[in-house]
Amino acid sequence: MDSTLPSYTQAQLALRNGQDRPEIWVAFQGKIYDVSSSRLWKNGKHYEHWAGQDLSEELKDAPHTAQVFEKFQAIGILK
Repeated sequence: MDSTLPSYTQAQLALRNGQDRPEIWVAFQGKIYDVSSSRLWKNGKHYEHWAGQDLSEELKDAPHTAQVFEKFQAIGILK
């Protein structure tokens, strides 16, 4: 993991759900990504998934691979 990134708790991530704050964040494999700029995450929802949570387990049901996260900047580490 990149130790230069700040660490956030699950509770802090949950606040970045596109509802409580303007930021829309998701976690994947220990990293937190800012997906605010994605039109597919508008209002914090992406199909049946909600922002503000760890989506590592959800990826197996997605029609895309983990490479989708390369489009977004990792902004933190999930504690």
